[in-house]
Amino acid sequence: MHVDISGQERWSARDLQALMGYERWERFEDVITRAKETVEASGLDPLDHFRGAAKLIPGGRWGKQNVADYRLTRFGAYHVALAGDGRKAEVAAAKTYFAVKTREAEVAQTPHPDITSPEGILALAEQYVAAAKELVTTKKELAIAAPKAGKWDAFCDSDGLIEMGTAAHALHHVTGGLGRTKFMDLLRSPEVRFLQVQNTRIPYQEHTAAGRAEVKFVAAGYKMVEQTFLTPKGLDWLVDKIGRAAAAA
Repeated sequence: MHVDISGQERWSARDLQALMGYERWERFEDVITRAKETVEASGLDPLDHFRGAAKLIPGGRWGKQNVADYRLTRFGAYHVALAGDGRKAEVAAAKTYFAVKTREAEVAQTPHPDITSPEGILALAEQYVAAAKELVTTKKELAIAAPKAGKWDAFCDSDGLIEMGTAAHALHHVTGGLGRTKFMDLLRSPEVRFLQVQNTRIPYQEHTAAGRAEVKFVAAGYKMVEQTFLTPKGLDWLVDKIGRAAAAA
C-alpha cells in the first residue's frame, strides 16, 4: 500500500501482479478487466477505483523503462484480488488480507458503543462477533484453496498453460491412457464438446471466456498456426466432464 500526496491509500497493479503470483502482465490485465466489470455492474464508476498510470521498472535500453500500470483504491484492489485465480495460494492470501483489512477499516469507522450501558456492551460484543466470524470464514476459504493451489503446476509451462500432449499425460488416469491425438478426438466428442469439430485446433468460445483454455500462435514448420492450450481450470473442468461422460456410457 502507498500513500499519495493527498494522504490517500493507493495500490499499484504492477505490485499486486507479483504478489498474486502472475508472471505475465497480459494475464493480470484480464483479472483487472474482470474486476472493473464487476465494479461497473454494481452501479459504480470503475474510473473512481482504477486509474491508468505509469510505473518505472528495470529494463529497456537505458536500464529503466516506463510501463502501463493502474493506481487502485482499496476497493479496487480488493476486487482485483476477488477476480484472481483462487487456486493460487498468493491470490487466496490476497483475498484474506483485503477481507480482514476492509473489516478493520469498517470497525474503525464505526462509532464506539457506550460501554457504560448494557446496550453499549451488547453492541460492542456484536461487533467483535461479526469480525471474528468474517475472519473464520476467510481462513476457511484459504484452507480450501490451499490444497488446490499448484495441483497442476508440474504440467504448466512458464505462462501457466498446458499443451495438449502434456494435458493428455496429466489426465491419463481419467482417460485410460489416451495419447495426444486420441485425447484431442475425445475433446471434440459430443459428450465433452471442448474443441470445435469444424476448426479442430480451437476450443468453443465458452471455454476461453470461462478461462479454461487459451489460443496461441505457434510455429509449425515455416508458418504459424493457432493451437489450444489448457489452463489448470480447464483441466479441472475436463476431469469432471470426462468422468461424468464415462459414467453415463
